[in-house]
Amino acid sequence: MILVTGGCFQGKTTYACETFGIDREDTADGMNCLMEQIYQAKLLYHFHEYIHRLMEMGQEFVLEELKEKNPDIILVTNELGYGVVPIDRFDRAYREKTGRICCQIAKEAKEVHRVVCGIGTVIKHD
Repeated sequence: MILVTGGCFQGKTTYACETFGIDREDTADGMNCLMEQIYQAKLLYHFHEYIHRLMEMGQEFVLEELKEKNPDIILVTNELGYGVVPIDRFDRAYREKTGRICCQIAKEAKEVHRVVCGIGTVIKHD
């Protein structure tokens, strides 16, 4: 598993596709893909939106299941922990849960990349 993170509109998905040789048709958009596509896609972008959708449905993200079914997936996510803390209770919970899940994934991932202005920096490589 590989995690690619960074701010909004920083070129994370393009960076990940180019760096890891992924065609766009082998990707899934966490904002609107079928929930089970996370188990088949080579790359899932908008992973933070995938978590948001799970929370709206009252479901939990299970990292062990993902590791078992799609251990080589590349997850692309926005960093949500910067900026103003949301007033809405759900939005605060979503932001916290996403951060904690991404920390857990980063700990288990073989690589973690951070992208700023389209330039990636490897911050973990096993």
